[in-house]
Amino acid sequence: MSFDLDRLAEELQKKIWSQFSDVVIDHANNPRNIGSIEEADGYASVTGLCGDTIQIWLKVKDGRISQITFWTDGCGTTIAAGSMVTELAKGKTLPEALQITPRDVLDALGGLPEESVHCAFLAANALHEAIKDYQKSQVRDSVQD
Repeated sequence: MSFDLDRLAEELQKKIWSQFSDVVIDHANNPRNIGSIEEADGYASVTGLCGDTIQIWLKVKDGRISQITFWTDGCGTTIAAGSMVTELAKGKTLPEALQITPRDVLDALGGLPEESVHCAFLAANALHEAIKDYQKSQVRDSVQD
């Protein structure tokens, strides 16, 4: 009986993952830039309507995102979207990174099923909020000087 359940679980998992591109599967299973950054220049934590949260930390050097990491409590597609948005943003200027859209994340991932598209929106939103946090800190620092 245990063998039948294992085989059934394996078949279901294959069927579920068949909806996703190889890029999504790779980023979900091997996320890039996962973790936090101590003394980050910018940080955001955004929770989507689905209940998943993405946190993004970033460091800025010479006007470019020099380091960026993320963490999520979400599903595989949220992990993949968080991983991809950090890859897309790394090395970009802040204005360039603010132009990264959910469509850019979706395209880079090779698409997502309709019920998972919100993960790309969540990732892009978290990126934008982390950049805005950095920009606000720069304004505060310049006012204090």
